[in-house]
Amino acid sequence: MIELYTAATPNGHKISIALEEMGLDYTVHALDLSTNVQKEPAFIAINPNGRIPAIIDKSNDDFVVFESGAILLYLAEKTGKFLPKDEKARSQVIQWLMFQMGGVGPMMGQANVFYRYFPEKIQPAIDRYQKEGRRLFEVMNGQLAKHRYLAGEDYTIADMATWPWVRIYDWSGIDIEGLDHLQRWMNELAERPACIKGINTPPSEDIDPEEKAKQISKMVTK
Repeated sequence: MIELYTAATPNGHKISIALEEMGLDYTVHALDLSTNVQKEPAFIAINPNGRIPAIIDKSNDDFVVFESGAILLYLAEKTGKFLPKDEKARSQVIQWLMFQMGGVGPMMGQANVFYRYFPEKIQPAIDRYQKEGRRLFEVMNGQLAKHRYLAGEDYTIADMATWPWVRIYDWSGIDIEGLDHLQRWMNELAERPACIKGINTPPSEDIDPEEKAKQISKMVTK
């Protein structure tokens, strides 16, 4: 049994998608990030960085894993799924996973902050992160022109990590016009049952988007 500490964010959705794809039993502990519960001692004891997601593997002496990329690698190694054993193929998956962790997530996250949440519009910052997000999408589009999935012809944890971010391109204000291969990949994953279940675990809060933006604005300016 996996205990999943998460919220309705792209980083959280990565792990619920993986757990669904891998067929693992798990229990969801949904955190309300607007209350800063993730910064309280009880959660800091699980993840010293005070961020979601994190897991506790009850079947492995209550082993704790935090950081979404590390969790994906741990689960893939635990199950033997979605991470090739071949040295080169495995490296390809890890490379694209790191591409998401170091590029797509951080750049889109900053685009979200400055485009949607920040109390004042700082256009140079908005332009910077949206432009870099588009550049990263173009890199992916080029890769997907050659392969069905990011790391090759097989669906892997690299796709699970990246799709929850790419699918919210409009929220980040990033244009995907002309990126036909990226759109093909994005739409294909959107039809996978585990992806559908994963992005609804936990369910998004029943809250007006503008009100949610105001709440997050308060958090990012503290």
